Order: sequence, then structure tokens, then C-alpha cells
Amino acid sequence: MMNPNLTLDDIQWQTLIQQTAGYFSDLTLKRGFQYYKQGRVHASELTDSSGIIEAAVDGTETYRTRLHIHSLNDSECSCPVKEGCKHMVAVLLDYAQLQGRSVHALVNAHSTSYAPAASYAQNEARSGHIQGRPAAGTSKWRVQADHLPELPISAWHELFELCTASLGANTQNSFYAKNALASLHHIKPPMPADMDPLYELHAHLFILEKLVKQPASAWNASGSYIGYHTQIAADHIQARMEHIFKEGLEGIEPKEAFGQRLTETNAYVRQSMLSEPRNRKFYAQVYMQLWIHWIYPLAKHNASLIQAELEQLQTAEAEFGSTLSRASWFTAQGLMSFYLREDETSWNLLREADKISSLPPAAVLGFFDMLHAAQEWDRLAQWLPEIGPLLGSHRNEHLSSYQYYWDAVIQHLPEKAERMWNSLAAMLPYSKDIYQNALITHGRWREWIDYQLSTGREPLELRVSELAPIEKNAPELLLPFYHQAVERYILHKNRAGYKAAVKLLKRLAKLYKKLKQQEHWDLFIVALSVRNSRLRAFQEELRRGKLIS
Repeated sequence: MMNPNLTLDDIQWQTLIQQTAGYFSDLTLKRGFQYYKQGRVHASELTDSSGIIEAAVDGTETYRTRLHIHSLNDSECSCPVKEGCKHMVAVLLDYAQLQGRSVHALVNAHSTSYAPAASYAQNEARSGHIQGRPAAGTSKWRVQADHLPELPISAWHELFELCTASLGANTQNSFYAKNALASLHHIKPPMPADMDPLYELHAHLFILEKLVKQPASAWNASGSYIGYHTQIAADHIQARMEHIFKEGLEGIEPKEAFGQRLTETNAYVRQSMLSEPRNRKFYAQVYMQLWIHWIYPLAKHNASLIQAELEQLQTAEAEFGSTLSRASWFTAQGLMSFYLREDETSWNLLREADKISSLPPAAVLGFFDMLHAAQEWDRLAQWLPEIGPLLGSHRNEHLSSYQYYWDAVIQHLPEKAERMWNSLAAMLPYSKDIYQNALITHGRWREWIDYQLSTGREPLELRVSELAPIEKNAPELLLPFYHQAVERYILHKNRAGYKAAVKLLKRLAKLYKKLKQQEHWDLFIVALSVRNSRLRAFQEELRRGKLIS
């Protein structure tokens, strides 16, 4: 059981409710409540008075959760979602119960945090009733909300438009997004379990559209760029949608109505993606996540559905003409070809997309992740060298993920190792960090040294920890690496160069001693000193380093 030493006063409790509404989606709160009720939280412990709770929560596996009561944004979880997840909610509710606080106040945080606004709307609706009939205006959209599960997605967005009209359209930032999302949570009626994640998704899609589909005059003449604060808000909405996709259908048995709404959702996202400006990839990411997490898992054995989607995409060029977002168009077709196992076609489409506008790393890694999850090792070994180069100019963190997939392949198919080395070498210089790490990991010491020599890298640029595996396993390979560097340092003919040379000569002395080649060292250092006897400053540094007397 958790040690409830941290007691919250009423002000801190209200602050926690507001934080909960801001950090967790309404759907995640409901899912976390289910986990809490099922008693999945255990080994909980309040670590200190700063309000950090560490707990284990049973999910697909047991996850470690670290919850910061005073700063939920700093919380962490070992689950795939990592932040803002249902496991954190379960721990939070467990803590609230031990505090004697209302668990339901947190579960309904989106309503609780905005109670004044909700009460105002309810009072307005009540005051408008005449002889049992709801008045026109605000009560009208409340009646419409009750029928959302039976209405098409287009009607959902029309309702969202009515509910957020009072927020205006000129301040597209995080404050607007938060208020708009709160308004949409207020009108959300009780919905079937499979419709809950769809509602959450479309609430965020609606706000994303408001943020990124502003008229050209709102930013600049071309409408190609959005403001900094708008970008921050859109990125946050994008991240929330990723959580919804990953958690949305877990433990849910979709009904027929869900299938119809999902088809409409796909059409909406496809339309938005294909008309998106080329330098934006918001809807392209949503489209890919929609298919990866929701549509394909439900239709993986339905090749005709995938083929029909591909045909829809192929006709888009005639429909959109010059406004077609061609990079996203090629990428979407590449995804369908991937599902149809037409790999060469998919590779070509993805390369075409990258030529137009560099593919986001998440798009490239998404294909590898699907193959890794399906344990299709041979197919993954074919995909990695084909589209891995599209990651070339991106940050090292993405290339590290690329190496992770190669390591998984080699673990299951050792015979594919040569293909990995060829792939990493072909991606140089972008792959230099993961290439060197892979050489060390796989004990290819000579190739590591050859790479350092070929690139002219200086030994003193390397950390001692980087050289330690070579010194331990193949110290003799370091001799030419060090010797060449010493000669280069001396050629600088300045005090700094001489000091660097002496520093490296000391390392050489230790190496020769380790290799039991003391005679070779003695002959070398004498010859070096004689050869450079006219360099007085160098002779001084040699004596100072006690290399000569």
C-alpha cells in the first residue's frame, strides 16, 4: 500500500484537479479509472515530501510509473505511451482514495475544472424551457449531442463548430486549444465504449483544423507557415492524438456503427492530408497512425479494403490537380503497398515522396516498427537497407532506432550481418556514430581502427571510455593510430602540438609495456628524440613528461 504522508490542502487539491484535466485526456481518465477499480496498482510508495509516487501497475505487462503530484507533466511511465497514460491515472486515483479525496472528482476533472462554464450553460438551457420544450440556441446543440453516436462525422464537426463559436478565430494558440477542448468535453454525451475514442479523436482533429487551416492572410501571402504559438499548440494536439491512437481500441469490441464512423474518419483524414501544404505533415501523420493502430488491425485479412483505399488514393491526382500534396500522396500509397506486401512498389513510392519533401523520421521508422512487432525478420532485413538511407540527414536519435532494428534482425538471423554492414557503410557519413558503435559492439576492432585512420580522427578527441574496449581486446591495433597522431602533433611545431604529442606518447609507453615490447619502445623513443633534436621546446616537453632524461 502507498504511504499517504503527503497531505493536500483544499487549494492544492483543486490545483491537482485542474492539472489532471490539463494533462490527461477524458478518455485516458476513464481508462485509468477502470484499472484503478480492477486493483491493478500495487507496490506504490511515496518517495519523499516533494510528492513523487513510484508504483507498479499491471497492464499488458507490469509497468513502472513515477508520478509527480505537484507537476504531472514531469511524470514518467515505462509503458509504450510513456506519458499521460492510464497507468498514471490509476496511481493518481489510488493516491486520492488514500487521501480521503473524491476519486470521481479526478475522473471527471474535465467537467470539474470548468464547472462554472458548465453550470452557466445548464442554467441557460433550463431558463429557456417553455412548456417542456427546449428553447432555441444553446439547448439545441445539447439535444443534438445526445444523438451523436447515430450521426455522421460531418454532423459531429458541425456541432463542434457551434460549441466553440464564442471562442473566436483570431487567437490560435495553446490557450485557445485548451478552452476549445474543454467546451467539447462539456457537451460529450454518454457514448458506447467503442465511440469514446472516436469522439476524443475528432475533438482533437477539429481543433487541429482550426489551428492549421487558417486563411493565407492570417500568416503570410502564401499561407505556407504558421506562427510559433500556433505550431506549439498543434504539436501538442498531435501528441495527444498519438496517445489516443495507441490506447483507443485496447479491450474494446467495435460494433457496426463504429465501423461506419471509422470509414468516415478515414475519408476526412485522407481529404485533409491530400490538400495539406507540402511543408506541413500534420494530417499525413494522423493518416498513418489511423491505419497502423486502428484500421489495419481490424482489416488485416481484408485485402479488398486495402486495395480499395489504394484506388481511392490513385484517383486523387485528377481530383486535386496542382493542389495535391504529392509527398503525402506517395507516402500513403506506399503504406497501402506495404500492407499488400508489394514491397518494391512501396520503396519506390517512399523514395518519390522523399524527393519532394524529406519524409519525417516517424514515417520511415513506422514501417520498421510494424515489421519488428510482427517479427517479420527477413522482410525487415530487406526494408532496412532500402529506405534506411531516407533517415540519413536526420538526428542521431533516429539513426539509433535504425540500429536497434538491425540488432533485432541479427539476433534472429545472424546470416544477415553482412547486409547490415553494407547498409551502414553506404549511409556514411550520416551513419558514422552508429557505424562506429556497431563495430565496437560486434568486436570488429580492426575495422574500427581503419575507420578512425581513414577519417583522420585524432586519438585525443576520443574519450578514454571509447578506447577502453580496444585497449582491452586488441591493444596492438592502437599502435599505428597513436604513432601517426604523434607525428602529426609534432609537425604543428608549437608548444600545444608538442604537449599533445607527449600526452599520447605516454599512452604508447603503457601500450608497449602491456604488450611486453619494452625494447621496441626504448628504441622508438630514442630514435624520435634524436630525429627531432633541433626542436628545443619538444625536447623540453619530453623531459617534463619523463620520457627522456
